Amino acid sequence: MALTVEAAHARAEAVYQPRANRLGLWIFFASETFLFAAVISARFVTSGTDKPDDLNQALALGLTVVLLVSSVSAYLAESSIAADDRRGFMAYTRVTFVLGLVFLGAVMFEWREALEHFPPETIYGSSFFALVGLHAFHVLTGVLALAVLLILGPRGHFGAQNSWPVEGVVKYWHFVDLMWVVIYPTLYLF
Repeated sequence: MALTVEAAHARAEAVYQPRANRLGLWIFFASETFLFAAVISARFVTSGTDKPDDLNQALALGLTVVLLVSSVSAYLAESSIAADDRRGFMAYTRVTFVLGLVFLGAVMFEWREALEHFPPETIYGSSFFALVGLHAFHVLTGVLALAVLLILGPRGHFGAQNSWPVEGVVKYWHFVDLMWVVIYPTLYLF
């Protein structure tokens, strides 16, 4: 027997515990922060502040702008669904999704360049590929979570009374963007 949308919403409301959900998400963020901190500190331990001259600074700055703009669109998606603006929610979620794909495509281009100038077997290259790869994996999982929102959104699964899934995905997206704000200077500026 298939659940109706109304029955699914009633079931979700019965098990929705905002404080527990948010606490769990923040504990997850703390554990992920330790992971990123370990890889970032390994970069400085192995190569100090040395960096190759061949870094594509313009591309890295472009990647940063893409992620910062995507954070704004993600926030607008979350605000839209909290106000029961489904059209706005879908539009801003699509923008965030596309910007995430743009970021991943640009990272693939950047890796092709990096393989030529500082391959993974070099000290800086190993740090570069580890950090950018770890972050790109998190962006990929964020894009997949956004895809789930885009699939379920038109079916009426989210609204002002059931916005936690959107809030959780958007908070994750902000976390991933924040990690890039730390990774960018770690790899490109110091």
